[in-house]
Order: sequence, then structure tokens, then C-alpha cells
Amino acid sequence: MSSFPYMPLDPKGWRLSMGLRPLDLNQWLQIDDHYDEELLLKETLLGRDFAAVVATDPQGDAGSSELLEEIGVFLSLHYPHLERRASVGDHPIVQASRWVQEDLCVLVREDSWRLRAACVCFPSRWDLASKIGTTLDDIHSPVPLYDEELARPTNAFFDRLTPEKSFWRLNWTLLDSPVLHQPTSARMVPSGNLTEWFFRVERQTLRQLPASKAVAFTIRTHVASATSLRDNDPDFVPALLHSLESAPSSVKEYKGWTGVAERLRQSL
Repeated sequence: MSSFPYMPLDPKGWRLSMGLRPLDLNQWLQIDDHYDEELLLKETLLGRDFAAVVATDPQGDAGSSELLEEIGVFLSLHYPHLERRASVGDHPIVQASRWVQEDLCVLVREDSWRLRAACVCFPSRWDLASKIGTTLDDIHSPVPLYDEELARPTNAFFDRLTPEKSFWRLNWTLLDSPVLHQPTSARMVPSGNLTEWFFRVERQTLRQLPASKAVAFTIRTHVASATSLRDNDPDFVPALLHSLESAPSSVKEYKGWTGVAERLRQSL
């Protein structure tokens, strides 16, 4: 995939939904032209700021070990040419993360679904350390309208997941930096205008692991300059503008989009 692979803007405008689609497990993880660059960046972050990108609880160890095994099998089948180095002493989720471009999370069903292991090198404005051990509702509590509209269906979806049926979804935002590692929780309004903005898309997958019954959540991040997307897709700017304008004010504030649509319209 040499060009930007996903465009999740809804022509009907912004809407809050889980947006789940059935996942072909042959497409579970994806390798592209940024593989070497992003794995090198992961190595740098793991060496420089390990506590910011890795968090584990003992309750997530079994799921992490199974996730490592599943990723090894997947890579052997679909990308046998890739070298997979073992790092002595690594937690299984860290070892697995060194092999793929995706960030990896393991959630375990206890009193509720809780995040029990994660290696997230490329966060989009969220702090991993504050999320480990918390429930789905805790993790999403800052998201406007989540409690009212998505909390119940999200928890029900996790309860219904089986190893036989996996899913994927897309999430997007607009930032003024192409940097993949953005751990700060502050949702700042992007500065400048379209020429300084970057469109960031997360391809997220969810699958239940057959032995541990933990849920593996993967996040693959793609970033492109807004001008490159504008130049290659005449529908990009109109769809972006419509999405920004149609989002509720609470969502605009949370995402850092307040006033962005107005600036975009003025620059056109």
C-alpha cells in the first residue's frame, strides 16, 4: 500500500458509531512501505521512554503470550521473509510489538472488560499509564456522548465476540503534526490552515483469542498531509469540511476542532 489506504470520512457528515466491519483474518495485520521506519521508531521509543509506551498487569500475561504466538503464526504464513528477532527478557506484548507496525492491547473479562496489557508507541493524544487496569467505560469516559450512546453496545459487543468472528473499524482526526508518537492528552486546536494539517487514521482490529479468551485490540496508524490528500482526491476537502461542520460542539471541543471548519472554509 504505497498510497493512503483509508478514507473514513462519511459523505453524510460526522456521526457517532462503532462502525464495525467483519475482519478477514488474512488481513488482520498489514505491512507497508513504512515498515522499517516505524519499527525503528518503536525500538527508539522502547529504549528511551519504556514506561510511556508499555503497561502490563499479571492478569494480561496469558493473553499477551497467546497474542505473541498468534502474530508469529500470522507472519510466518503471510510475511515469511520478515526477520523476527527475539529480545531476551521482553514481555510477550513488547516482543510482539517489535515485529509489527500495529500497536497492541490485551483486554481481559473480569468484573468488566479491563485493559491488562499494552504496547502503544503511537498514541493519538492519550496516556497509556492512566488507562492500564481500567474498564472500557473508564477508557472512553472523556469521549462526548459515549456514556449515553455507545457504552452499552460496546460492552455488549465485547461480550459477544468469539474467536470465529473478528472485526475492524476506522477512526480519524485532524492534527497539525505528522508525528506518530503523540502521548499528551491535551486536544489542541490545529494551528494554521490546510497546508499545515495532517489527516490521521487508525485502522483498529478486534479479535478474541481462542485459548485465553482475551480480546486483542490492534491499532495501525496512517498519517498523510491534508494537501496531498486534497491534490489526489477532489472529494477529500468537501467531505472533511462537512464532517467538521456537522460534529456536535462537545465533539469539536474534545477533538480540538473548534473553529477549524470556519478557517478551512475561509481558506478555500
